[in-house]
Amino acid sequence: MKKIIDLTHEIKAGMTVYPNTFAPLFEEYNRIDKDGFAEMKISMATHTGTHIDAPCHLISGAKTLTDFPLEKFTGKAVVIDCRNKETISSDIISMYEVYIEKADFVLFRTGWSTKWEDGTYFTGFPTLTEEAAAILVSFGLKAVGFDCVSVDAISSEDLKIHKIFLSKDILIIENLTNLDKLPEGLFGFFAVPLKIEDSDGSPVRAFAEI
Repeated sequence: MKKIIDLTHEIKAGMTVYPNTFAPLFEEYNRIDKDGFAEMKISMATHTGTHIDAPCHLISGAKTLTDFPLEKFTGKAVVIDCRNKETISSDIISMYEVYIEKADFVLFRTGWSTKWEDGTYFTGFPTLTEEAAAILVSFGLKAVGFDCVSVDAISSEDLKIHKIFLSKDILIIENLTNLDKLPEGLFGFFAVPLKIEDSDGSPVRAFAEI
């Protein structure tokens, strides 16, 4: 029997969000004792928590999430262990090529998910070199994913690595967690966004089937 591994951070009040962005707000909109039913009002950004970036997030006129079929968000994945690395180089990518060739998603285990809800979460995580990103593009992946806040360093002004992927319709999943619970080799992966019209991004419920 296959096992399901949750790879998603919980969305809640006071949660970690990208610096200087909108934190989610929760309001008890209806109550059972008052209205006969319970319903919560939530206000949040499209890039809250574990989320996926659409090309139009950074590229004017590019595709939104609803421009892609549902199949774009599920398939086979492999985890690349890049803990204790300052950068994710092409040499690291080459070590996993036998799996990447058969994968739809490549997930990067930086170890930064252990720093979630810690101020150090936003600094020091390893990022891909431009060469490594270009090599990944050549595999025709559906998306790349990271257990850290961004595919680019927080200090990046041009978000070049984001654009390398998004310009080729390779989506980006950020703020994953529990990648340490995944096996070597290929496994089933799902990161399905909300169906929001013209969305530049969306929280996802990401999980693996192993």
